[in-house]
Amino acid sequence: MSDRLKLPVLPGVADDRLFKELLSTFFLEFVDLFLPDVASFIERDSLVFLDKEIFTDVTTGERYEADLVVKLRFKGRETCFLIHIEHQAHREGAFSRRMFRYFARLYESHGLPVYPVVVFSYDSPRRAEPTSHRVEFPNKVVLEFNYDVIQLNRLNWRDYLRHPNPVASALMAKMAMRPEDRPRVKMECLRLLATLRLDPARMQMISGFVDTYLRLNAEEDEIFRAEVETIAEEEKEEVMEIVTSWMEEGIEKGLKQGKQEEGLTLVLRQLKRCAGTIDAETENRIRQLDLAQIEDLAEALLDFHEPRDLTRWLDENAGK
Repeated sequence: MSDRLKLPVLPGVADDRLFKELLSTFFLEFVDLFLPDVASFIERDSLVFLDKEIFTDVTTGERYEADLVVKLRFKGRETCFLIHIEHQAHREGAFSRRMFRYFARLYESHGLPVYPVVVFSYDSPRRAEPTSHRVEFPNKVVLEFNYDVIQLNRLNWRDYLRHPNPVASALMAKMAMRPEDRPRVKMECLRLLATLRLDPARMQMISGFVDTYLRLNAEEDEIFRAEVETIAEEEKEEVMEIVTSWMEEGIEKGLKQGKQEEGLTLVLRQLKRCAGTIDAETENRIRQLDLAQIEDLAEALLDFHEPRDLTRWLDENAGK
């Protein structure tokens, strides 16, 4: 399991990696949340992740890799079955046929029943995706292959606020929301996450997922912070601890990459939260710092509580 805080969003591959990491780490929680009927007939301690399943389309020569294939036992029985979960970050016209192709080859190679599921995570269009692949003639249906569809842009994030489930805290960030609700949704994702008491690595994974898919602009960030101020003190502290860790990571990453201006912007934003309003003269002094001094300030600011803490540090480290 990765201990990264944030992963960059790149088309296709990065989206798949983020979702695969989430679903493999919290597989049973995903089943509990979205497939409760399936959860009722699985032996929970029998879970085995199978190695990559790669298939070649003989008509096009293209290679496809099934995202996630898990082997489990039926509850109270010795017989097993597979759950195949496919993540799709963009709309694909012939996708139902591809799902059937995966099903047929998994069924053939393993000789086990296959329960197919697809998670659609794109933002648009919002029309319902097909849930089956049919081959039919005027006189009969030769094949009707059905699979479960979880189409996130057709789910309302508000319906998942009361689910104490890490997958809910992550995937609310990809559900249907009005643009003006983005800061509120991000706050609710983190608020739910803070109640789950996960280990640090898993908490980082979920918080990084949320921050990747709900990256707020400056105006939205102000609204987000105002929303955080309205929640209970204990929850607020935990949410802001997550936000602070994002800020530290962003500062460190920017400075390591030599992006002094990017790191400086993040330092100033964090200073305003730790030490309050910064006057123009003080901000100008900060902007005169070199890269090494900005790195030192990024570490020191975590102990600042009021403006004079910053002034004292500047006097001691950057001259008057």
